[in-house]
Amino acid sequence: MHKLFFIFLMFANSEILANKVILQEINNTDKNAYELSFKLDKVALIKSESFDDEPKIILKIESAKEFKQIAQNQSKLIKSFSSSVEDDGISIIIELDQLVKWTKPTQEKMTDHVKMSMNLIPDKKLDKNIRDIVIVIDAGHGGKDPGAVGKNILEKDITLMIAKELARTLQNTEGFSPKLIRSKDEFIELDERYMRARRMGADIFVSIHADGFTLSRVKGASVYIWSKTSSSMTADNLSDQKLLNVKNTNLDKLDFNEDLNRPNFLEEYDLTNKKSLLLADKILEELKRDPYTYIHKPNVEFANFRVLKLIDVPSVLVESGFISNPDDAKRLSGKPGRRMIARGIFKGILNYLKQENPKNTIMQDNPKSLTYIIQKGDLLSEIAIRFGVTVDELISQNKINPKRIYPGQKIKINI
Repeated sequence: MHKLFFIFLMFANSEILANKVILQEINNTDKNAYELSFKLDKVALIKSESFDDEPKIILKIESAKEFKQIAQNQSKLIKSFSSSVEDDGISIIIELDQLVKWTKPTQEKMTDHVKMSMNLIPDKKLDKNIRDIVIVIDAGHGGKDPGAVGKNILEKDITLMIAKELARTLQNTEGFSPKLIRSKDEFIELDERYMRARRMGADIFVSIHADGFTLSRVKGASVYIWSKTSSSMTADNLSDQKLLNVKNTNLDKLDFNEDLNRPNFLEEYDLTNKKSLLLADKILEELKRDPYTYIHKPNVEFANFRVLKLIDVPSVLVESGFISNPDDAKRLSGKPGRRMIARGIFKGILNYLKQENPKNTIMQDNPKSLTYIIQKGDLLSEIAIRFGVTVDELISQNKINPKRIYPGQKIKINI
């Protein structure tokens, strides 16, 4: 028995460690910007960082065992590539000629390998290397899975509209890069949702839902993080509902198995859970500030939502209300109600980042304001609502004529 268990562990560990990294291409994209393309055996847990005082980026490919460069480096921006093999993976050091804006590596599953890509964009105005914060937004349900069903309202439609509203605010705010798990009415397995978030290079993962219940008087929003055990009967019922449609996705050889890898990253996972709780607390605090959003549970709830099981990415699930309740259904059917949920999530994320101060990002030095880029159709009143400020504050801070704003105009907004 012990011998068989030992053989199983050896096999499991070989599966985890079986990864090598090949630098395949260095492509000049635009104005001396470059895209780096790497070939991996499988999806990996990747850490990336840069330094304020020197033009250098380090990629840590966890559980990788080999690095090889076959691409010819003919760029003036990139000085060299080097690597160091460690017990838990490989660090790839990218030495640069100047400071850059860079993107977190993304991973794309191909037929027989994984393509890892990142971009380097030089800018002489930079005083440090910097990258966008990647917020991955999951609109719950979709396609053949409608989620909760109310009177003339479906959960899958409500979640997508809230997700798009949140993404719109983030997309137009400098320093953020929102990515949607789904942007249309399509069915995506639960496992595939968090696996996509990993491949997208998520810094934060937010899954948006709306509930239904047999008793129509039950209403209100709640915020959840993952736990094996539920914090309440409601949480237990919801986790059961969310797991009803789970089809145990057969992970292929290219996938990163969160469950199999978790024992190797217990310290990382514990830290992630603490960050998830902080993020959930900040979002819940902001939802409580909205006088029109009733709160179902006053504290962060815990439930076994599989979609939240990323090892190293703070993850929360926001239940925006009960569409089986007439008041919640009316609120979520209207754009103002959905916008307030999106605002609560957005401001909660900002407050979390102000406390965490993630390195290499716009939030590293805890800024007092952010830059918003006005889009066609924007109104100052709507921008003010999304950021939780007043129109007068926007006018005063930016010294602008509210009747003469234009697409592409940049304004500062206090946070």
